[in-house]
Amino acid sequence: MLRHAVQRLMLAVPVMFGVLLVGFLLMQVVPTDPAVVRAGPNASAEVIAQIRTDLGLDEPLYVQFALYVWRLAHGDLGVSIINNVPVSGELASTIGPTLELMVASLIWSIPLGIAMGTVGAYWRGSLIDRVVMAFSVAGVSVPVFFLGLVLIWFVGFQWQWLPFTGREGPLWTWQGIRAVILPAITLGGVFVGPVARMTRTAVLDVLGADHVRTARAKGLTERLVVTRHALRNAMVPVVTLIGLQIGFLLGGAVVTETVFSWPGVGRLAVGAILSSDFPMAQGTIIVLSMGFILVNLTVDLLYGVLDPRVRAG
Repeated sequence: MLRHAVQRLMLAVPVMFGVLLVGFLLMQVVPTDPAVVRAGPNASAEVIAQIRTDLGLDEPLYVQFALYVWRLAHGDLGVSIINNVPVSGELASTIGPTLELMVASLIWSIPLGIAMGTVGAYWRGSLIDRVVMAFSVAGVSVPVFFLGLVLIWFVGFQWQWLPFTGREGPLWTWQGIRAVILPAITLGGVFVGPVARMTRTAVLDVLGADHVRTARAKGLTERLVVTRHALRNAMVPVVTLIGLQIGFLLGGAVVTETVFSWPGVGRLAVGAILSSDFPMAQGTIIVLSMGFILVNLTVDLLYGVLDPRVRAG
């Protein structure tokens, strides 16, 4: 198991380096000069040239990238061009709200998706199964921003049941719970459908296996057969999908945070890109990419727990 974990960690290093390189090059093709943004529209050419020198923008690209990686290795993410504040400080203040939003969305969406898929598989071909599949397709098809706007209009604006703008406190406070409900439903709504469909498919495959027929022949109740023998053995592909979907959930968080004015990393990334704040945009890309890599690394390690064949390999 330890060797498996070390191998996965080593594979994550070149992936992260590739992310840094791509993120750096993407910022170079944006038709905006960071020196002009820092100096302002009325600055003279001499001031802009001096700022370019101070920022190291007059160096070749490979030198800029090498300096960029060197600073990152020492924990320096740079300084915001717009606000002139450390990027690390801004990211530190926004990671917490993003994690709160993701946790709140996963708390209800994963159990609901697994339960729906299991029920649909057990009652295959019935009305319940068709309802589960219809809900799953709807969850995959509805865009995040559309669901968020619908919830804002009806639940927040028309009925005024819940707040729909900003974060009013941490999750362990009543105000924080009320404020996170609509964003969490929006973000988790696109998560339920894929989990339910994958769970249904995996449970259907396992229900016809020999060990499940043996469990039934021993006289075990259907609840024990489904939960202990079928669902547990069907969790490997489900965990795979959950890991991938959590990674994509980071992208959905960008949209959700923008729609609900949630003060997270996603909203910070959108604001940095729109204002051409390159250091801040690169910092948010690094954080989101690291989150995606860590999620996939966790899923790889869970394989060894759920499937002994992975540990043996």
